[in-house]
Amino acid sequence: MVKETKLYDTLGVKPNCTPEELKKSYRKMALKYHPDKNPSAGEKFKEISYAYEILSDPKKRNVYDEGGEQAIKEGPGGAGMHSPMDVFDMLFGGGGGRHRRQHNRGKDVMHRLKVSLEDMYNGTMKRLSLQKNVICSKCEGRGGKDGAVQTCNNCRGTGMSVRIQQIGPGMVQQIQSMCRECDGQGERINARDRCKTCNGKKIVKESKILEVHVDKGMAEGQKVTFHGEGDQEPGLEPGDVIIVLIEKEHDVFHRQKQDLLMKMEVSLTEALCGFKKVLKMLDNREIVITSHPGEVIKYNDVKCVMGEGMPVYRDPYQKGRLVIQFTVAFPDSHWTTEANLKKLEKLLPPREEEMISDDMEDVDLHEFDPNARTHSMGGEAYDDDDEDGPRGGGMQCQTH
Repeated sequence: MVKETKLYDTLGVKPNCTPEELKKSYRKMALKYHPDKNPSAGEKFKEISYAYEILSDPKKRNVYDEGGEQAIKEGPGGAGMHSPMDVFDMLFGGGGGRHRRQHNRGKDVMHRLKVSLEDMYNGTMKRLSLQKNVICSKCEGRGGKDGAVQTCNNCRGTGMSVRIQQIGPGMVQQIQSMCRECDGQGERINARDRCKTCNGKKIVKESKILEVHVDKGMAEGQKVTFHGEGDQEPGLEPGDVIIVLIEKEHDVFHRQKQDLLMKMEVSLTEALCGFKKVLKMLDNREIVITSHPGEVIKYNDVKCVMGEGMPVYRDPYQKGRLVIQFTVAFPDSHWTTEANLKKLEKLLPPREEEMISDDMEDVDLHEFDPNARTHSMGGEAYDDDDEDGPRGGGMQCQTH
């Protein structure tokens, strides 16, 4: 008879269970309630790990059977319990010890996620479907039946095979390569004893949906990390899944840190006499851009609106600037009559008068075509190799 059965009940076994039954029950429950697979079951994982640590030690189990948990706490070493992860690692081959686990960790996996500028402005949640390796629940990461895993005789558990090759008289070379007998695993499982679910690989593929929360003000290249969501492998702590945000190009706005940049075209009349223009923002609000009469907008002028840029990350009530570069659209040639032009000239600032004399030559402006050939002003073009020179004669260069 035992004094209390709390720890046995935690593991779902009877007080007279064998060490193998105890281990099997703990394996099953530890995989089910491991924080990597069931983040909300942290306390349950601690309870089953604590129970297994006590009951798997013959001396501690005997003390518990006779005096219960109080006897364990009062006994020697009662306060020196391992962490739940250490107990899990010691059973599943993680090497035991928190310091060791930090270096015995799987690789991180990075994924790119394209998001629009609207998403970064307003914040959103994106669902991302990933394929990952998880420990096979059928064999609990063993690859087969209990005791089926054997050390590879070819590589002696190293996963690498070494062969000697002679490269010359009295000269040999040692070549190291992955062991083909065990595929670099260092162990083998007889075909008939392999797990039918994972075929002895200890892991299976599983689809995982991750919910990526894009907060207001996040920027391109920013990372969202899911700790412990990387590929699982027996003996290794899973790595992280890292999502890198990539910003899609926008038709109107271009982001520069907390500022939003854009170009706006105005007519000559608007540039000289003022305007009101409605602009739709990234959150679908409509604002009115106003240039008051008398404020002249020049070509390539840059103006800004305070507080209408991107939200500041983690302080979304603060925003950057909306920066606008203006272009001015001029009317076509001969757009109005000469009489109207004279009236307009009286309204515009006076032109600068030039001093022109009779001996100056008048020339006209033409549209420039960079692909057009340049013609000689004095006659037709001629070939360079024409021995007679241009028709009609002309001055010859003298050679001194």
